[in-house]
Amino acid sequence: MSITREENGTYTSQVRVKDWTGKTIHKKKRGFKRKKDAKEWERQMLSQGNILNTTLKDFFEIYLEDKKNVIKQRTVYNKRDVFRKHIFPYFADRPMNSFKAPELIQWQNKITSMGYKPTYLNDIHKHFQAVFTHACKVYDLAENPFEKMARMGKPDADEMVFWTIDEYNAFIAQIEPGARYYVLFELLFWTGARIGEALALTKADIDTVNYRLRINKTYYRKHKEDFITPPKTEQSIRTIDIPEFLVKELKEYMDKLYGLQEDDRIFPIVAESVQHKMKRVIEKHHLKKIRVHDLRHSHAAYLIDHGVQPLMIKERFGHKDIRVTLNTYGHLYPTKQKELAEMLNAQREEGRKTECSV
Repeated sequence: MSITREENGTYTSQVRVKDWTGKTIHKKKRGFKRKKDAKEWERQMLSQGNILNTTLKDFFEIYLEDKKNVIKQRTVYNKRDVFRKHIFPYFADRPMNSFKAPELIQWQNKITSMGYKPTYLNDIHKHFQAVFTHACKVYDLAENPFEKMARMGKPDADEMVFWTIDEYNAFIAQIEPGARYYVLFELLFWTGARIGEALALTKADIDTVNYRLRINKTYYRKHKEDFITPPKTEQSIRTIDIPEFLVKELKEYMDKLYGLQEDDRIFPIVAESVQHKMKRVIEKHHLKKIRVHDLRHSHAAYLIDHGVQPLMIKERFGHKDIRVTLNTYGHLYPTKQKELAEMLNAQREEGRKTECSV
């Protein structure tokens, strides 16, 4: 490695690093205004040469360390699970700079053949690609093989599943009124809260005087450990109005919880238990099959059916921006557009009748 001063007063730096095969590669860069900058580039090149020669398993830890202030802990757990189950068994010991698109396409084909849902396949692809994107942007990996590949799976389900109000009433009628699951399902259907947000609610979050619900955290359980963290996005922190009957149900339920403190969770259970309860009731009474998260979609569908506009749904659901709302629920609005057109047509016809009678 060397740094030389050119006739024009700038500096040129040269380094030699080894690739994953052991071959020496010569790197050179001109035009540094300061010798200090040339030395910093030299240091980075030497560091990157070593980092990109590390295995995928080791670089994955570097990636997580670099992103520790950006990625939420729950996402870290999900990434670790994906790599442990679906990526490390094939590529753990491969150097980062040795990957080629054809072999990754073969890996895609194998994973796709295992019968996972398209949305889960998309998650696997997304987490794997993120590591290579980071290697290219931060450590100057020469080529991102994922840019030559089609995305695996789909980001969204093919069809949104939800309950109408009648379907929901048929379900809730099978649960004892006032019981824990009854009140929880009522809250999920009538607020559109995410299950993690609902399970994180404390007594202090329920404003029984002004009929409001404060959503500012989320709960999940991972590896037998409980976590309460900030919600999905900053926009997910919100206060929403809730109907009087729901406030009454919540108050009566909380009054039965002996010794409940202001910062105690009012639903001290895990998401898997809620899903299991829902599944048992659905199967026993032969009801339409949906997931717990689909109660959120059911609330959105109910609001849309009653003429609520997308911007209000965005605020109530804590979406990052209106595009999320429209991308998720926009397909439910065409019927409303038809109703609007019919209303305008009726108004026009009524106007013409009035003109003729004058």
